[in-house]
Amino acid sequence: MGQKHLLLLACFWVLSCSLLLHASSDGLLRINLNKKKLDKEALTAAKFAKKESRLRRSMGAGQYLGASTDDIVPLDNYLDTQYFGEIGIGTPSQNFTVIFDTGSSNLWVPSSKCYFSIACYLHHRYKSTKSKTYKKNGESCTITYGSGQIAGFFSEDNVLVGNLVVQNQKFIETTRETSPTFIIGKFDGILGLGFPEISVGEAPPIWQSMKEQKLVAKDVFSFWLNRDPDASAGGELVFGGVDPNHYKGNHTYVPVTRKGYWQFDMGDLLIGGHSTGYCAGGCAAIVDSGTSLLAGPTTIVAQVNHAIGAEGIISTECKEVVREYGEMILELLIAETSPQKVCTQIGLCVFDGAHSVSNPIESVVEKQNLGSDLFCTACEMAVVWIQNQLQENKTKELILNYANQLCERLPSPNGESTVDCDQISKMPNLAFTIANMTFTLTPEQYIVKLEQAGQTICISGFMAYDVPPPRGPLWILGDVFMGAYHTVFDFGENRIGFAKSA
Repeated sequence: MGQKHLLLLACFWVLSCSLLLHASSDGLLRINLNKKKLDKEALTAAKFAKKESRLRRSMGAGQYLGASTDDIVPLDNYLDTQYFGEIGIGTPSQNFTVIFDTGSSNLWVPSSKCYFSIACYLHHRYKSTKSKTYKKNGESCTITYGSGQIAGFFSEDNVLVGNLVVQNQKFIETTRETSPTFIIGKFDGILGLGFPEISVGEAPPIWQSMKEQKLVAKDVFSFWLNRDPDASAGGELVFGGVDPNHYKGNHTYVPVTRKGYWQFDMGDLLIGGHSTGYCAGGCAAIVDSGTSLLAGPTTIVAQVNHAIGAEGIISTECKEVVREYGEMILELLIAETSPQKVCTQIGLCVFDGAHSVSNPIESVVEKQNLGSDLFCTACEMAVVWIQNQLQENKTKELILNYANQLCERLPSPNGESTVDCDQISKMPNLAFTIANMTFTLTPEQYIVKLEQAGQTICISGFMAYDVPPPRGPLWILGDVFMGAYHTVFDFGENRIGFAKSA
């Protein structure tokens, strides 16, 4: 892959945000947002934006008919990888473009008192002296993200979201932004839609304030993300209900199992109808509108990459484990040795009496760690792969060859993998099991296409991200999944609903 392609792959997550206002025939206010053309600066910012959302604070993260109290915030879709919209703060309203992010809970925008960060001078800044409804708070705060920090202080003011005015909302005025994301990015700030449990400074998320001020008819908000790159409308965020024009059939609901992120229990991932094994007994998952792709355990992502022909970095350590210990792993599994103890018995992992002790699997693809921990991680992945093939009654030769091929498909250091655009029609369907229902993604839905200067690059919608127990294994269902399935976030009943997008 050439240097130009690597640049495009490394950074493709940011969007633009110009807008036009118009009233629709149903009486609801819609803000239509136009896309801007892809440029390299936007792509560079996008890589960091994805990391900000994905690594936030280290994880340790019926039908409602629209009424006059529904609030619709149409969204911009940039490259099918990120969705932005506009809000107003203060009286008169000062406009800001924000990411509507279900993976965090705070609202922040740059402050006019931000003097020493370049990012603040390149974006809209909140001026408290210009607002009649401003209330001083002054409490200082810092939020650490994957590639930088924001710091500032809390203030209170009215916040306009669509046609709803949330009074006295506590938010952050940033005075320091240390990440390149905020310098190059076209968004001004972030509006978090997670639970209060992960909010810095105990600031209520905007939906909680809407509920307390009785601004919405139903205690829900819902996302429709338009995946049509040629469409003028990028999507809609609706507070207080759902738009029945944007989904088919009924929603399947699952309870929130852990507040903070919108977390629930999911089952297996199927490749072409076949189990991948790793989450057959259940995995945790969160729905995160701030994450562009689907992030999951490296073990499964490697299987997906193999099935769709994605290219990643060849892990010599992984292949060495398969070459030197593959037959031994196979024999131990045939002898019904507990899979959790196999790598301990062959001396690649340390067993503490309950489970093997190693670094998270992400060390294989993101770190330069060498030694026993890396080999332990590679062995643990090989056990899952070999056990999965044993259940398919494959021969020893086919099983070891399969594991060796998966080693070659381990994701790149940034987690992304490319595929041959001409092979999309031949790729298998992938499916998540949620509430005993199958939610299928076609190749056209899980492959992201980037185009520039007449060239098209296809990116796998799956990337590796490992969260160790007890919180993990964990899936992060980002925009790739939410684009295929209209999503309802029901904070009244503490549940999440999915239905096919229309």
